Parts: sequence; structure tokens; C-alpha cells
Amino acid sequence: MAIERIVQASVNDDPQEEQFENTLRPKDFANYVGQERIKQNIKLAIAAAKKRGEPIDHVLLYGPPGLGKTTLASVIANEMGAQIRITSGPAIERAGDLASLLTNLQDGDILFIDEIHRLHRSVEEVLYSAMEDFKLDIMLGKGPTAKSLRLDLPRFTIIGATTRTGALAAPLRDRFGMLHRLDFYTVDEIADIITRAAKILAISIDPAAARQLAERSRLTPRIANRLLKRVRDYADVNGDGIIDTTITTDALAMLEIDGLGLEPSDRRLLRAIIDNYKGGPVGVETIAAIIAEERSTIEDFHEPYLMQIGLLERTPRGRRTTPKAHKHLGDNKTSGPQQKLV
Repeated sequence: MAIERIVQASVNDDPQEEQFENTLRPKDFANYVGQERIKQNIKLAIAAAKKRGEPIDHVLLYGPPGLGKTTLASVIANEMGAQIRITSGPAIERAGDLASLLTNLQDGDILFIDEIHRLHRSVEEVLYSAMEDFKLDIMLGKGPTAKSLRLDLPRFTIIGATTRTGALAAPLRDRFGMLHRLDFYTVDEIADIITRAAKILAISIDPAAARQLAERSRLTPRIANRLLKRVRDYADVNGDGIIDTTITTDALAMLEIDGLGLEPSDRRLLRAIIDNYKGGPVGVETIAAIIAEERSTIEDFHEPYLMQIGLLERTPRGRRTTPKAHKHLGDNKTSGPQQKLV
């Protein structure tokens, strides 16, 4: 159902959603809300790189989807005064595709690779020397007559983004000078992001409504902006276009998003563990089969937030719900004496 995917954190290659995201993306650190520790470290690296007249070191950004990795890459490029080229791991199918990208860069340019963990291994191997030595090794021909050609590359910066840093090959991961994990935002930070987005989109929203929306946005900016768009539609059709707490409550009820920001598929996941396995533990493959969901969706989208707010635990024997999850779902059962509130 479309309703169940309203809080999905990925863009899903929707041009309208991508354009919407680009409209709201900050261009500099002054307008980038949250991630203060990362901002402080990157600001220092940028200042040092500018002082030396060098490109900033390669950066790896990782964390759950929707937290602003692409936005942060664009901010770094703007702060450096550099051009940024944006691509993704699946789009670079062959080593020749990567060679074409790298040879068209200029000194100081930034190449942003989203989903970098999905690079083909042969492409990764070409990237090693490019990142470390700014050299590109190309094989010409095949068999006994094959020759190796080494080309000089401009001094560029790779910014990689991934939701699965463990899936990244160690040699590639080690070539990044800076590794930063983006954390979930606070409710106050999300409220600030919603208020800023409302101003850009010329939406009238009450501070209380902005906070109410923030509390149900899974602590994720992309979801917050998407929910703001949906609530704006509801306000335009069922009100006078002004978003207040009443409009917000009614809109979120229609979208079936509860007070903790859970959507129907989140509740179905928790209920499956409680009803079928008495709260667990149960393996993720079994859960995926029960709720007809991909394992990667459970691990990348559902689990991080459910664990962050203390509704789900990941144990060596499998996933297990907490008493807090039982309480939220209106179930007085517990999932075992080892359970503790998070």
C-alpha cells in the first residue's frame, strides 16, 4: 500500500521526490541542522585543506538512509568551492565507466558515489590506485599481447555514502581519510528542519504542529520533509492551508502513522514476533517470510529506528521485542524475564 511506504527513507528513483529533496537541501553548514560533531570535524578539515591549497581528503559517510549523506556531500563541495559529480555504485557497471568519470574530473573536483558498497569488485580495484596515488591503471587488449597503461589523474576527492559500511571491502574502506557515521536527529533538530522547509515552501505551520510532526518523523530529515508535504496536501484540501495540531493529527491518522512514527509495516513486524514467537528471539529471515518483506528492507529501514527507540533488540539468537513494544501495541504480555526497558 502507498500509505505504508509514506515514511520510507529512500527516494526510490522518483524524479518529483528527488526534485523536492533538492529544493530543501541546505547549501552550507550555516543552514545544515544537526550532526554537530561531524560538522565540526569536517569544517576543520576544509579549513586545513584550503590553507594548504589541496583538495579535502576522501570522506566516507555512513548510516541509515535519509539522514543527509548526499546533502552533506553537496555542502562540503560548496564550502570547498569545488564542482561535484554525483553517481552511484550500481550505475558504475564496468571499470571503463569509472575511468570515464575520473578522467573528466578537474583538480579539486569532488566525485560523490552513493551506495558505494554496491560497486563491482573489478571497479573497486581500479579505484584503489586512483584514490591513493591519483593514477589510473588501464589494461589494453587481452591475452599475451595485453599491455598496462598508467594515466595521471587530477587531485580529486571521493565522497562515498553507504548504509552498509560492513559490506564495504576493507582495502577500499581503508583508503578513506575520514569516516563519519551520521546519527539519528533529535526531535528539536527535526522540528527546526521542518520549520526551515516550511519557510522555503511558503507553508504556514504552527510551532506545536511542527514539533508534533517531528515526533512522528522517525528522527529522519527526509521522512520529515515528506510528511510535511503530505500534511500540506491535507491542509489545502480539508482546511485553509494552515497546518495546526488538529490538521496534523487528522492527516497522520489518515496516513496510519502513530505517536512514535511507526507505520503499519512496523507494527506488523513487531506483532509478528509477539504473536508467532511470544516476543522472540526469532531470525530475521523468518520475520521477512512472515511479513512478506525483503530482509534488506527490515535491516536497513525498520530495525535501526525500532532499536533506536527501544522497541526491538538484536541478539545472537535473533530479534526480540521489548516490554516497551508490548506496551505500545497494547499487549500486556512480556517476551521473557531477560527483557529490559531500553
